[in-house]
Amino acid sequence: MTKTDTLLIENGRALLPGGDPHQGERCDILVQNGAIEKIGTGLAATLAKDGITVETLDATDRLIIPGFINAHYHSHDTLAKGTMDETPLETWRLLALPPQYPKRSREEIRARTLIGALECLRSGMTTVQDMVTLYPFDPEHFEAVVEAYEEIGVRAVVALQYADIRGIETIPFWKEVFPAEYHPYLSTAAEPDKKIDQLAWFEENYLKKPKAGSRVGWALGPSAPERCTRALIERTAALAKTYGLPIFTHIYESKGMALQARLEYPEHGGSLIRRLEQEGLLGPHLNLAHSVWLLQDEIEVLARTGTNVVINPLSNMKLKSGIPPIRALQDAGVSLALGCDNCSCSDAQNMFQAMKLFALMVHVSDPDPGPDQAGRALGAATAGGAHAIGRDDLGRIAPGARADLVLIDLKDPSYVPLNSATRQLVYTEGGRGVDTVLVDGRVVIRHGRLATMDQDALLDEVMAVVPKFREDFAVIAARVETLKPWIAEAHKRIWAADVGANRLFTGV
Repeated sequence: MTKTDTLLIENGRALLPGGDPHQGERCDILVQNGAIEKIGTGLAATLAKDGITVETLDATDRLIIPGFINAHYHSHDTLAKGTMDETPLETWRLLALPPQYPKRSREEIRARTLIGALECLRSGMTTVQDMVTLYPFDPEHFEAVVEAYEEIGVRAVVALQYADIRGIETIPFWKEVFPAEYHPYLSTAAEPDKKIDQLAWFEENYLKKPKAGSRVGWALGPSAPERCTRALIERTAALAKTYGLPIFTHIYESKGMALQARLEYPEHGGSLIRRLEQEGLLGPHLNLAHSVWLLQDEIEVLARTGTNVVINPLSNMKLKSGIPPIRALQDAGVSLALGCDNCSCSDAQNMFQAMKLFALMVHVSDPDPGPDQAGRALGAATAGGAHAIGRDDLGRIAPGARADLVLIDLKDPSYVPLNSATRQLVYTEGGRGVDTVLVDGRVVIRHGRLATMDQDALLDEVMAVVPKFREDFAVIAARVETLKPWIAEAHKRIWAADVGANRLFTGV
């Protein structure tokens, strides 16, 4: 008897919960209907004895790990990788984010979603949490994002990024420093859209019409607390409760965001965390991206309420945002996930880079030796990400979990000799060793090539929309060049202010 819905992964070395983190466990993994059915040895012989024939995947000389979960990502600027060097966050927003650009074509939306997903898959990510800005909003653009994810085969948790307060109102000193004629150009990650109620549209067309069996799921994406009124925050909390959705938002990414809280919310002690607690948003369903400028008392509130944090080390370094208090969050018991953020500021959807920098930032944040960070970094990239999106059937290799798996080539020089699989994944691997990637038991990357679509045709699609993107980027870059004297003045004033912490390594 042949079982067409079953796959046997044979003779691999897997990192199992509670198993050996250094050498892994030699085993076979039986997958049925996209889920892990059984883990053991000699499973092929058992199946043969029962007269059952299944598809097999040889995992000899392969390390099997749970698929990574990119818990904070934006597909809207994947075409902008490599366009900038060191750029402070507030300047970067004016160069990279959708409110600065003319309306994009449906073809560009599809192409940029596909190329971002391909890069994620190639580096072992099986799930992405895409907090996507579509501005001005067009329902066809949202449909293009969903269709692209369904076609390429990655698991996606999609959240529209929204706000109802203009960006210029949320960045310290911008209104007073910039001449009035430049105010229309001063936007952030999401701007109010008066032409459509995005949340109402999203609820009516997607939340009320769940699609069985789809690997595309939903979350809510209020851009940042300071960009959302209390009414919008409370509406978000109500929707999350009604539909059981996770929420993702940005908080304290830069010193400017921390200073805005100090200035704007004196009734909450200058704390966005206390504001969100009062408004009922904190809790296990909420994920705070970045959290660089958290204070210790705010960390304790997050721990008490079970609120999660998503660390984004690549973008936090490149945008001069600072070093997040990872060790303090760990010590408090806050659940941590990892993200690779925007392609225009991390430049790489590469969880190996993110894990390594996560661990190294902890190392340089405290002069005293602390707990090993390799296992914690790997946990944040897998189980921590699963917790963030509310999926206990992801991020681990165990019976009942979905078969989102990555096979790493142990013959790659990074693993010869194999002293510690966990440490070498975090400190040595750069992505070269990713050989095969499965989502729901389906091979989506085979020997480093996309197996679900014509990879060369996908790249051609991307290159077809690049000239228009580059043309628009050049116009925007020229405009930002004109604005730089006022950007610099606001930046100087922000850094002269005291917000109760210093998260940028200055040597003092």
